[in-house]
Amino acid sequence: MKKALLSLLFFLIAIISSNAQASKSNLYKGTIDGKIAVTFFIKTEENPCTADLMYTSMYRYDKSGSWIQLNITQNTKNENQFALVEHGFTGVMILKKDETNFSGLWISSDSKKQLKVELKEAKMTKKETESYEAKMEKVNYENNDC
Repeated sequence: MKKALLSLLFFLIAIISSNAQASKSNLYKGTIDGKIAVTFFIKTEENPCTADLMYTSMYRYDKSGSWIQLNITQNTKNENQFALVEHGFTGVMILKKDETNFSGLWISSDSKKQLKVELKEAKMTKKETESYEAKMEKVNYENNDC
């Protein structure tokens, strides 16, 4: 009886582990217009319905304490290209990923300003990752709570 229960327990753990969604968080630091320092945080997860990747993200101007939530869409024809729309549609970024960096343009919502964006991946400790994830959850809650 104990062996059967133990086998069932291991079987259930194996099923739960295989269904667990892997996620990865990355921090990027760089500039907009070559002089405005920015920090980006992007979390990548598998979509539980389609197994495609989905992204949650935020960024801030380093001189500002407030974070801007980003809605990210990946180009289905070129997986290295992304459109990032600021919450409230205050701006859009069209970025290309190469290895561990992003580069592209930030475009104002009226399309009158276009500024160069350069981002490089930065290392994070586990504690920093948890802190950024908590900040992103708070920003998402503030922007989307009823």
